[in-house]
Amino acid sequence: MAEGREVQWVEIAPEQAGQRIDNFLMTRLKGAPRALIYRIVRKGEVRVNKKRVKVDYRLQAGDLVRVPPLRLAPREAVKEVSDNLRDVLVGSVIMEGPDWMVLNKPSGLAVHGGSGVKIGLIEALRQVRDDLSFLELVHRLDRDTSGCLLLAKSRETLVTLNESLKKHGMDKRYLALVSGRWPARKTYESARLDRFDAGNGERRVRVDPNGKVSRTHFAVVETFEKATLVEAEPVTGRTHQIRVHAAHAGHALLGDDKYSTRESAKLTQQLGVSRLFLHARSLTFPEPTNGRPVTVKAPLPEVLEDILTRARG
Repeated sequence: MAEGREVQWVEIAPEQAGQRIDNFLMTRLKGAPRALIYRIVRKGEVRVNKKRVKVDYRLQAGDLVRVPPLRLAPREAVKEVSDNLRDVLVGSVIMEGPDWMVLNKPSGLAVHGGSGVKIGLIEALRQVRDDLSFLELVHRLDRDTSGCLLLAKSRETLVTLNESLKKHGMDKRYLALVSGRWPARKTYESARLDRFDAGNGERRVRVDPNGKVSRTHFAVVETFEKATLVEAEPVTGRTHQIRVHAAHAGHALLGDDKYSTRESAKLTQQLGVSRLFLHARSLTFPEPTNGRPVTVKAPLPEVLEDILTRARG
């Protein structure tokens, strides 16, 4: 991993304004883990206009940032992207605009490094697309979920798309295979959700009357003997929302190792489901420059199509 050998002074351009200092440094100091970024900011090695700042400081146009030389211990460095992962990421771009791109995220790839994950999708993509000075996630997908993932290639676009997300200006549709026969009349689930520590540092979500307001629309796509393919549209964006809402409704997702029931675990084994059956099939969002709706679709992975074929048989 290359390392800086001398202090750099960087003047913030207008298009970089509004960005948090930690995110700016993550892009600038490629390969540096976030924990190290936090450490050098906290110690005052990073300065803005010769003053100490906190990690959540938002940069302003004209700010002069002191970026210290960085020497990464081998264990600290984010690992280099393998040729295989590079090929996967390049091939996963479904659509790309001047200031945004949509990927068909593979299952099993975390969107961020951390928690034992040396490299996540965003860190890997920054290495692959080193032609871009800015690249950030607009939203997230669970590690085991595949499908449409939107990224911004400029700070202005990120702010615009985040605002659209907050105002429910995006339409996200998922396909999920659940255990049992989902009643056609059950079109939504609105149980409140609360995050909790399940031990070993693992975060999970449960239904709790004191939790956050959450709502998911469901529609039956295809019914099988022991399972149902449903389309899920999350109105709110809580962690594991679709998975927990489906399980609460009595129809846990197949391949879900966190929220499975005895019935769903048995069916998962019978159908040979080797991953979470949850796929972000489509995403519609307003084009940041003109507001016109853009719809992107990600085809169902072959491994999930094979499961449906077995379910029909």
